[in-house]
Amino acid sequence: MTGVTLGEHDALTEAGERVLTVGGDRPIRISAGHRIQHHDGKCSRPHGHNYRVSVEVRGTLTEEGWVVDKGEVTEIIDEWDHRFLVERGDPLEAAFEESGDADALVVLDHPPTAEVMAVVLERRLLDRLPENVTDVSVAVAETGELRAEY
Repeated sequence: MTGVTLGEHDALTEAGERVLTVGGDRPIRISAGHRIQHHDGKCSRPHGHNYRVSVEVRGTLTEEGWVVDKGEVTEIIDEWDHRFLVERGDPLEAAFEESGDADALVVLDHPPTAEVMAVVLERRLLDRLPENVTDVSVAVAETGELRAEY
């Protein structure tokens, strides 16, 4: 066997920044509804998709030997599973509240496109994952033909 032998602690601290991919070959699947309120086409009507989400998390290794626990990533993404995404100010906000289903609504500051979803998920992950995480990149596939990523 060849190579440099380091103590276990040294190996983790000297490993530098690493990348964890969650959902690479088997994306995380969530089902969600949305509408693009000011769109001239059929996307302005409420409809849904079976989204496929992939995440790359960059950071240093923890004492546990990982960048982040996969469960922490999927837990945050799953908060959108079986929810309806709308842009703030959409009349559907009031309709969901009046029907008693306000907890099924995710209100975004911008239209709930795949591109916006990817950006918002990146920010949510960065805000809630441990401090050793330095960057997050999210890809959201709305259909087999449409995928938004950074």
